[in-house]
Amino acid sequence: MSINREVTKSTDKNNNMLRGMLKKMGGPRIVFLEPYVSSFQVTSNYASVSLGSNKQDLPRLPVPKLKDTLQKYLKSIKPYLSEQEFAVTANLVEDFASADGVGHKLQALLEQRAESHLNWLEEWWLNTAYLEYRDPVVVYSSPGLVFPFRNFCNQEDQLKYAAKTLLAALEYKHLIDNDKIPTEMMGKNPLDMSQYKKIFGTCRIPIKGRDKLSFNDSKHVSVFHNNHIFHVDLWGSDNVLLNEEQIVHQLQKVIDLSTKSAEVSIGILTSENRDTWAQAYELLGKVSDEVNVKSLADVEKSIAVLCLDQPVGLWCHNDKDKMQNVAAGQTIHGGGSESNGGNRWFDKTVQFIVGADGVTGLTYEHSPAEGQPIAVLTDYIINYIEKENKPTSSSASPIEPVQLKFQVNDDVRRMIRTARENLDKLVNNLELNCFTYDKYGKNFIKSQKLSPDSYLQMAMQYAFYRLYKTPGAHYESAATRMYVGGRTETIRSCSTESIDFAKTMLNPQSSSKDKVAALQKAIKAHKDYTVQALQGLGVDRHLLGLKLIAKENGIAVPKIYSDAGFAKSTHMRISTSQVACKCDGFMCYGPLVPNGYATCYNPRDNDVNFATSAFVANPETACSEYRAALEQSLQDMHDILLQNIQSKL
Repeated sequence: MSINREVTKSTDKNNNMLRGMLKKMGGPRIVFLEPYVSSFQVTSNYASVSLGSNKQDLPRLPVPKLKDTLQKYLKSIKPYLSEQEFAVTANLVEDFASADGVGHKLQALLEQRAESHLNWLEEWWLNTAYLEYRDPVVVYSSPGLVFPFRNFCNQEDQLKYAAKTLLAALEYKHLIDNDKIPTEMMGKNPLDMSQYKKIFGTCRIPIKGRDKLSFNDSKHVSVFHNNHIFHVDLWGSDNVLLNEEQIVHQLQKVIDLSTKSAEVSIGILTSENRDTWAQAYELLGKVSDEVNVKSLADVEKSIAVLCLDQPVGLWCHNDKDKMQNVAAGQTIHGGGSESNGGNRWFDKTVQFIVGADGVTGLTYEHSPAEGQPIAVLTDYIINYIEKENKPTSSSASPIEPVQLKFQVNDDVRRMIRTARENLDKLVNNLELNCFTYDKYGKNFIKSQKLSPDSYLQMAMQYAFYRLYKTPGAHYESAATRMYVGGRTETIRSCSTESIDFAKTMLNPQSSSKDKVAALQKAIKAHKDYTVQALQGLGVDRHLLGLKLIAKENGIAVPKIYSDAGFAKSTHMRISTSQVACKCDGFMCYGPLVPNGYATCYNPRDNDVNFATSAFVANPETACSEYRAALEQSLQDMHDILLQNIQSKL
């Protein structure tokens, strides 16, 4: 089958618009998952969605044409396969797409599903990517986001910062609840804003086989200190919001009531395998329906979790890289059972972390939320904290904090001990190397008339190839929020063009002109795929839909899903996301595969914050080597661009 990269004329117009937007934005962003929809009407391919008092008319996610997807698929797998392997895959694809093949039948069934759903992918994606995923959310799913470091002189400084964090979050929540968040746009296309309704009050509930999400609107937060859990009301009994001083007073009471670490840490159970945690969750309910069920529900219904953490020796390092690694670990996993790993509730969508020695940030459970809206929240909080805030009216009747109680038996104690051991294994197996690349940032890249996101993606491709001399399947998220309920599509950043670029850069016989041409060609290929992914016209989600519709209808899964082309192109050895915040922060998470790297990055005007990770147990990977290769690749690319300019003078 020949590869046809052309798209329809109507899509071409959108492509040009999106290319322009990508140039301004610096690349795709990752986005929220499930829409909060109170009602909807469908007219043709548009859905009218009511969000409280707001209403958005958004197109529904398209089902790509089968032929287009299969052509893109064949092109995307070429870097990984020998000629013989490619011929086998091409034959399987040809059979799948033939007149009497199963592909057309599955396509028709998928199109029928699309007619009866606001978004044909949304529920499937939530379940298969998250709620049915059984590994711990810690490391494997939930990212951390590190805020700029703080140097607290005393406990009062810590509690003031925590109080301001909560007030900033409440102010942001008020904007969301009252539909005051401006509608985001991509060119002339409005983006789905409904995901903002899921930031606060959401919690994942463990259930064997498939978890569920709980959505609540409450007036309290769950505050954790020394592994104790407290219900802290942010409004008084007179329904007036507490001011900063009053919240500090409430948090001080929490500290005073929990000077020693809790005898049992219920929170650490949330770091377990999902089925194991579901078993413990059920067991807690059986031990005490009155006490445990009430306490569990109290955490689940809270606006968010606030973790008042013990010190971790942040400033002992006196080295930004080491400090970033310490902070990243605290936001991803809490540093293990002997640090702050038990001072968490990993099922809660948002956990604000305020450590005694200045580690600040948040951890978020990934199923109801993606990264960029959380990054926007981060900037909002940092701006709030750094500005002079006018005193607010105070409540005349603050409500005393209440410590949540749990009753445990020997079985629960045993499960807690096992959870501690398992969390420590996860912590010890995750290698982190977080750093600020300060030689240049997106301003230089833009000065070369290149897309910052595509440029950085090619730097990662080049770095991986220079280390392993083999293509690395490479995942990047593209937002599909121009559609109702839009989630993400995969940008397959590894391409024949990216590998040609890496080979050209490593070839001592290549001229600077050849290298620049190869870079430009690779960047263009990445941008072209990105544009299609943003429109829901990538490869991966369509192939997933065809596979799931087969299973749903009792049809055998086609052979294209079990051959070398599919296996190698979906084994994402490089998992990446651009999560852009203006402050000096960054997001971090674990790799997708055992022999892979995670690379989250925040490109700023004159530097780039990178958070890389790998698994210690895998002998194929080492973050220090990957970082060195990435930094050298960035330097090489910078130098050849300047050389090319000089040669033209």
